Amino acid sequence: MSESPLSAAIGWTRIAALPAEDSVQVQSLMQAFAEELMRDGVRVGGVTQTRVTESSGRSEIMLRDVATGAFYPISQDLGPGSVACNLDTSELALACAAIERAARDGAQLIVVSKFSKQEASRGGLCDAFRAAMTARIPVIAAVSPHYRDEWRAFAGPLAEDIAPERQALADWWAKLRAPSPDRTSI
Repeated sequence: MSESPLSAAIGWTRIAALPAEDSVQVQSLMQAFAEELMRDGVRVGGVTQTRVTESSGRSEIMLRDVATGAFYPISQDLGPGSVACNLDTSELALACAAIERAARDGAQLIVVSKFSKQEASRGGLCDAFRAAMTARIPVIAAVSPHYRDEWRAFAGPLAEDIAPERQALADWWAKLRAPSPDRTSI
């Protein structure tokens, strides 16, 4: 997808939207790409999602801060047999606040673990997206295949679909960083 006239005209942030049919692969890709850029001196903020298996064998979903390594356990144990939603919204809010801080503190790239059910209803990490967009910081985000329509309504012309491959991300990043006659910086 090429840059839209709207985003080109106003210089808004570009968002690389990675289709997240294989969530584990996409999260690993985003984490590895963030680590690679940080080794090259790029200031990266944001979170990726991972699963951690406890000694009891229970699997817990965590958000991992790409810059600090801090974990935010976003699934809570509701006891055996529970079928209720186990999302810990307080931990999700803490992760969102960490991303917002990174945007305020001069991150050059923000990684957002995913746009999914919570974000589709304008909750979850939506404020993190908004903080990056307001600061005109490029964003890499995984997008759940179940919420593509909501994603398009949310991100509009600011986002472009990128293949979930390292080289596609590197090409997207290089394109953003390249000087152009009408834009001297991102």
